[in-house]
Amino acid sequence: HADVIRKFWQHYLPRLKYHNPAIPMTVDRTQTQSGPATLTIFFTQPTNPSDPTTPLPAPTSSTSGDTAPSASYVPTERTVSINMKHRTDAEILTQFMEATKATVVEATPEELEEMRELEEQGARSQRDSARSMEVNKQRKREADMLAQARGDIAAQAA
Repeated sequence: HADVIRKFWQHYLPRLKYHNPAIPMTVDRTQTQSGPATLTIFFTQPTNPSDPTTPLPAPTSSTSGDTAPSASYVPTERTVSINMKHRTDAEILTQFMEATKATVVEATPEELEEMRELEEQGARSQRDSARSMEVNKQRKREADMLAQARGDIAAQAA
């Protein structure tokens, strides 16, 4: 389950932060792997009721210990916790989206083209890496054969 949770932290949360820059997000991870794996979402009221895009300040730094979010940060509306143990990353994301009433943002044609180019570049990179490994193996074989031949000649001369 640690790999699934790690995938959620490393892939989904950065994307959520990127696409929601006005929403403060903080990731607090614990050191202990045996404890509960919980994603807690704190909901707050905007500071200015007429401007719902202005959120209350939230903790801005992540912790690496077993601590709760900053004491100066108090959620005013509600808190939702999602148990991440024994769940797939897709299940966690679905629960997150339901809890936050988030909507999926479809990729633009430009973004789809960029993703396709990145996939092609990755495939080319893998092919180039395989070719380089083969060339390096061949060079190593030739160097070994040359060293063996030199060793045989030196042994015959002696």
